[in-house]
Parts: sequence; C-alpha cells; structure tokens
Amino acid sequence: MENRTARLTLLIDPIKKQVFEEICNLRDQTPSQVVRQMIRDYVHKFGSPEQLERLPISNKEAVL
Repeated sequence: MENRTARLTLLIDPIKKQVFEEICNLRDQTPSQVVRQMIRDYVHKFGSPEQLERLPISNKEAVL
C-alpha cells in the first residue's frame, strides 16, 4: 500500500452511492478500498510505460 495519501472528492447520485455502499458492505469492503482498486486497474490498463514506471514498487508488482 502507498505510504502517502491524497484526497479525491467526487459527486455521485445519492441512490447510486447508497447501492454502492450496500454492495461494498456485503462484500466486506469499504468504498475506499473498492475505489482504490478501480483506480489501480484503470491506471494499469491505460497508463503509458512512463507513467507506470512512476508507480511505487508494490503497485508495479500488482500488474505482474
């Protein structure tokens, strides 16, 4: 896991938020955990080699 954190604020429809939180709870995950995983997947899928090189080692290993 990364050593530092940065806040990401987004707006979402209240009903989608509620359903998302319910699903996360059923899967014993926090919404933050799920969003961080979605971001990691997106970065690994669409990031350039130069961008991926800047990732912390633990995130690079997650791609392999």
